[in-house]
Amino acid sequence: MPIIEMERRQVVIIGAGPSGAIAAALLKRKGHDVLVIERQHFPRFSIGESLLSHCLDFVEEAGMLEAVNAAGFQLKTGAAFAWGERYSAFDFGDTFTPGKPTTFQVQRADFDKLLADQAALQGVEIRYGETLVDVDIECPKPHLNVQREDGSQYLVEADFILDASGYGRVLPRLLDLEAASNFPVRQAVFTHVEDHIDCPTFEREKILITTHPTQRDIWFWTIPFSNGRCSVGVVAAAEHFQGRTDNLDDCLRGFIAETPSLARVLENAVWDTEARTIGGYSANVKTLHGPGFALLGNAAEFLDPVFSSGVTIAMRSASMAAGVLHRQLQGEAVDWQREFAEPLKRGVDTFRCYVEGWYNGTFQDVIFYQGGAADIRRMISSILAGYAWDERNPFVSEAKRRLNMISKICAGDAT
Repeated sequence: MPIIEMERRQVVIIGAGPSGAIAAALLKRKGHDVLVIERQHFPRFSIGESLLSHCLDFVEEAGMLEAVNAAGFQLKTGAAFAWGERYSAFDFGDTFTPGKPTTFQVQRADFDKLLADQAALQGVEIRYGETLVDVDIECPKPHLNVQREDGSQYLVEADFILDASGYGRVLPRLLDLEAASNFPVRQAVFTHVEDHIDCPTFEREKILITTHPTQRDIWFWTIPFSNGRCSVGVVAAAEHFQGRTDNLDDCLRGFIAETPSLARVLENAVWDTEARTIGGYSANVKTLHGPGFALLGNAAEFLDPVFSSGVTIAMRSASMAAGVLHRQLQGEAVDWQREFAEPLKRGVDTFRCYVEGWYNGTFQDVIFYQGGAADIRRMISSILAGYAWDERNPFVSEAKRRLNMISKICAGDAT
């Protein structure tokens, strides 16, 4: 179908999820013209339902905190970990880094729509049901070819593009930016249940991360919501699914049956929603920015869901990119590598260190150690709350060395 329309915009953002909504609102609040192109219609299902405290710093920066606080989401005070009969809880109100003491656990369909609606209320134009089918960054200004649901297309010339497309990874695909992740291929199987949890040890205001009793690289999430439901999922390397049923509901419940502590928590659950799966989700890119564009959140890199870092990284990247882009649009000379990519990567690499430590067992040894010093637990709690960029924290600035050192102390207690 021939292209018959052409329009000129200052900033085009691909995707209206958390990073797109935050970036759009921040730029609009500074007086910039912003257009958001979103392929789906909201509300729509998404995982990544347990927010970290640091997320709310960016929600507040974008002028959305009052609406989020009033929405009735499940309050989250921290993270709890279970392995066999071991239990360890971390409170976000007791952290090395000063920050928000609580956050929320959210059904992302509602949360993402709320953020997008808040951005729209601030004057951001969001076009739902439209897909970016091609992009040309060789022109003096980027050109985007957008397709509507009726098949018609139009061109947009923009000063700059921010890709907040999440798992869609639009620009990495169109511009051949994708790079292999160094994480093994893992798969998640998950669902929502009517939980009816009546377990005295269960803390509804915390995400529960449960380790399989004999295979420590298999773990489960249990994320309660405020409406009596919760998200339940298992994450394991591909080989752990071999020989198991192809029925996703039976597969998930089979993993849980092997894990008595979690089976007790969910013994009264009503399994009323068909399970879903996602695999090979870890991703990377060759570059976070280029002429006329930058990549935000999962569109650039996704590590692993174990510490719920995805939305935090997405929102942090949105805030950082919006700040650099505002100065660029004001006519200042900026250095995207030094001011955006490198500082963002430092926090991502902190999370990466602890994700790797989780799967090789060293960080699990620290988590479940029963004699940990209070100041060290506060430093770890800061990272679990999302403050992975605070280099005053020795477990951020020297993440690998500190983890290796303390894990040797804790390892004996974990065996």
